[in-house]
Amino acid sequence: MLVTGASSGIGLAVVSLLRTAGHDVVLASRSAEALERAVAVSAGEGATLPVVADVSSAAEVRDLVDRAAAWAAGRGRALTGVVHCPAVLAYGRVEDVPDEVLDRALAVSLGGTVNVARTALRHWSGRGEVGSLVVVGSLLGEVTVPGMGGYATAKWGVHGLVRTLQQENRGRAARARVSLVVPGGVDTPVYEQAGTYLGRHGSAPPPVVSPHRVARAAVRCLERPRRRVSVGPANALTRLGFLLVPPVYDLLVGPLARAFALGRRADDGPGNVLAPVPEKERLRG
Repeated sequence: MLVTGASSGIGLAVVSLLRTAGHDVVLASRSAEALERAVAVSAGEGATLPVVADVSSAAEVRDLVDRAAAWAAGRGRALTGVVHCPAVLAYGRVEDVPDEVLDRALAVSLGGTVNVARTALRHWSGRGEVGSLVVVGSLLGEVTVPGMGGYATAKWGVHGLVRTLQQENRGRAARARVSLVVPGGVDTPVYEQAGTYLGRHGSAPPPVVSPHRVARAAVRCLERPRRRVSVGPANALTRLGFLLVPPVYDLLVGPLARAFALGRRADDGPGNVLAPVPEKERLRG
């Protein structure tokens, strides 16, 4: 199995569950230091191969998949599943987030998903195999929140990509079984790691679920693929409000986001968007 974004949050929880089940796991992340720590804290019998890779680079993703497949083959196995988790974000009005920060966030969160998905599909297609691809999306791929425009743009793109892949991989044309996991607020460090141009850190919007709950949904999709799995008790209601009563949603979402999705005061800056911050990578927020 290959897990991208494996050194923190949901990805790290996926690694732990897979290893506990006895699977060998290739862990990919931008930071060697964070990967080393992830291998140490994830328990289980499955062997691990940490690989430093930036998913926004198509070349690095090709090398990652090649290494993962070769390592699996050397252990008498095959690369049968990929769980894609990485995302970076910067809080702020769209026009206030610096160009390089917004461009980089889109390159990682959306471009990285494209790179991983098409490389995995090409790998399985070239071998006449059908693998399992699980993509971790977000409730913000189905609704929007002011101050998170870059993240919503990326996640709406991710959801559109996954739906297209599901359409293209039907019947005899299938190269993969493609699943989308849609979490709401999750207790991970992604909000603290994020860049901000609002003068405040982000925080997980309630109701908050554990990273292991999302990871369990992702691992189940590897075994029994599903088109879409929502993880979060308020997801359905939030989505319904966004679709059915947009004026009311738009009136309420700003004040609610300021009250519940922003934390303590912080200096403006890019967070981990431009480069990893290994000391902030961990399972929970």
